[in-house]
Amino acid sequence: MAENEPRSLIPHMRLDDLLAELQSRLNAVLATRDRVHRLLDAVVSVGSDLDLETVLYRIVETATTLVDASYGALGVIGEDNTLVQFIPVGLTEEEIARIAHWPHGLGLIGLLIKKPQTLRLADIAQHPESYGFPPGHPQMASFLGVPVRVRDEVFGNLYLTEKRGGEEFDEEDEAIVVTLATAAGVAIENARLYEETRRRETWLQASSEITTALLSGAEPHEVVTLLARRAREMADADEITIVLPGAGEGTLRMVDEEGHADRRHTTEEIAGTLAGRALLTGEPLVADNPAEGDLSAASPGPQAAVPLGAAGAVRGVLSLGKRSGRIPFSASELRTLHAFAGQAAIALELAETRKDAERLGLLEDRDRIAKDLHDVVIQRLFAVAMTLMSTVRLVERPEASSRLQSAIDELDGTISQVRSTIFALQPPHDAGTPSLRARIVDVVESARGHLGFMPGLSMEGQLDNEVPAELADHLLAVLREALSNVVRHAKAYRSDVTVRAEEGWLTLTVEDDGVGVPAGGRRRGLRNLEERARGLGGAFEVARAESGGTWLLWRVPIA
Repeated sequence: MAENEPRSLIPHMRLDDLLAELQSRLNAVLATRDRVHRLLDAVVSVGSDLDLETVLYRIVETATTLVDASYGALGVIGEDNTLVQFIPVGLTEEEIARIAHWPHGLGLIGLLIKKPQTLRLADIAQHPESYGFPPGHPQMASFLGVPVRVRDEVFGNLYLTEKRGGEEFDEEDEAIVVTLATAAGVAIENARLYEETRRRETWLQASSEITTALLSGAEPHEVVTLLARRAREMADADEITIVLPGAGEGTLRMVDEEGHADRRHTTEEIAGTLAGRALLTGEPLVADNPAEGDLSAASPGPQAAVPLGAAGAVRGVLSLGKRSGRIPFSASELRTLHAFAGQAAIALELAETRKDAERLGLLEDRDRIAKDLHDVVIQRLFAVAMTLMSTVRLVERPEASSRLQSAIDELDGTISQVRSTIFALQPPHDAGTPSLRARIVDVVESARGHLGFMPGLSMEGQLDNEVPAELADHLLAVLREALSNVVRHAKAYRSDVTVRAEEGWLTLTVEDDGVGVPAGGRRRGLRNLEERARGLGGAFEVARAESGGTWLLWRVPIA
C-alpha cells in the first residue's frame, strides 16, 4: 500500500483543479447575470423619464455605474457637427470650476464626432488624435467612447474614462455600453416626441389665449407680456426679452416678461446683435452662445431670436436665452416659436386695426356732433339772443329790461361754452398725442387732492389747433405754478380757471376766494410767471379780486 499512496494524489489534484475552474466559471456566470440584471434595470431606468435633460444625465450616470468608470460624459452634437452640450458625471463643483474650459470638440472628442464609432483605449495619451487635457482637468488613462444614435441620426457620444482599479475597459464593458446607448437612443426619441407634443399643446393653448385677450379688448402691452410668458414656457427658456419699436424714430425698447421697459437702445446699437439680425431679416436665428455685445442676451448660454411678423413687416423680436450648459434651441422649437410669433403678430395687427376703426368712428361722431352744434344749436341760440336784444328797447319798465339783459348775457355765455365744446370735439392736428385741453384738465384735476375741492374750469377757442406745442408747455407750467400758489398760500374754498385762445392771444386767468396777495411784495413764483410772460412778448398781472381773494392774468401772443 505504501508504494501506491503517491499515485492516489493525482486524481485528487485534477479534481481540485476542475472544481476550482468550475467555481471560477460559476462566478463569471453569476457576475454576468448580475451585470445583465443591472443593464436591464438601467434600460428601464433610462426610459422611465420624459424630461430630455433628466434623461441625458441619467444615461451618463448609469453608464459609469455599469462599467465602473470614475468619470463619464455625454457630448451632444449640433446641426453643424459641433459640440453644443457637455454633460459630465464624476466631477465635483470645485473640480469643474478649476477646469480652464470645457471641450471644444477637438481631439478624441472631435474624432468621435467626425467618425461616430466605438473606440476603446488603454491610455488616452497614446492615441495620435489626443490633444491632452486643459489646465485643472484631472488626469485620465483608460477610455471608452460609444456613439448614441436616434434612428439614423447621431445625437451625441458617451465618453467613459478611468476604470476603477486601474484596469482597462474590456469587450464586455463595450458590449454593455453599446446596448445602453441603443436603449438611450429610444429614450431620447421618446423624450423628444413628448416635448414636441407638449410644445404643440402649449402653442395651441397660448394662441387661443392671446387671440381671446385681443378680441376681448385687452391693451396691446398686456398681450405682449402674455406673449412673452407663453413663449418662454413653450421653449423652456430661462429668460425672455421682447424688442419693440420705441417712441422715437430709430429707437428700440426692450420689454421683459413682466412688461417692464427700462432698457432703450437705438437701431444702430442693436443692429449687429442676434435680435437685430432677426429684426432686419425677418428670419428666426439661434446661437449656441450669446454674441459678444449682444444687448438682448441676459443669459450666458444658448440664445434664440424669433421675429414677430414676416420680413419687411417685423413688429418686434422675441429674444430667448438659456443658462450655460443647457441644450441649445432645436430647429423644431424654432419652427414652433416662429409659427406662434407669426400668429401672435397677426392677432396684434388685427387688434390695432380694430382700435383704429373704433377711434375713427369716434372722431367721425365727434365731428358730426360739432357740426350739428355749430350749424343748428348756436344759430338758434344766436337768433334768440338777437330777438331779445331788439325787445329790450321796447320794454319800458327798468326791472323787466334788466331781466332781459341778464338773459341775453346768459345766452352769450352759453354760446361761448358751446363754441368751446365744438373746439374740444374737433380732433387736434396731431391726433397721436394728448390734446392741450386734455393736458389742462389733467393739471386741474391733479390739484383737486391738494385743494380739497375741484377747481372750476372754462376753456374757449381752438386751443388744440392754434396753440403751438412750445407755447402749450409754457401755459401748462404757468397753470401748475398758479394752482400751486393757491394750494400753499390762498387758504381758498373756491378757485376758477379760464383758458382762452382768441384773436391771436392765449390768455390764462386763475381766480380764488382766499386771503389775497400780501401787501408790499410778490412771491418768487409770481416773478417767474411774469418773466416767462415777458419773454414771450406778453403780459402778467396779479391783483385782489373784487369779491376778495386773488385774480391772476397771464397773456401771451400766439405765434
